[in-house]
Amino acid sequence: MGFSDNFFHRVEKKTKVDKDTILTLAKELQDNDLKNENTLRDVIQKLSAMTGRPVTTEQENKIVNAVIHDQVPKNVDKMF
Repeated sequence: MGFSDNFFHRVEKKTKVDKDTILTLAKELQDNDLKNENTLRDVIQKLSAMTGRPVTTEQENKIVNAVIHDQVPKNVDKMF
């Protein structure tokens, strides 16, 4: 799935994370097993630090469970 520059602009505006950082993180995600709980928690913590948005343990647990059980929305573009 390709994303337009407009998509990256909207994400950057909302999160303050630039396109290059997003692409680097996406590559890292692609190279790892997202069904692995430790990998997911590491990614969540990295995203939290990048965006300056704290994630509680409860929120982290919900995110991990959603990803592991394939309950993540398929159309990411609509989230931004």
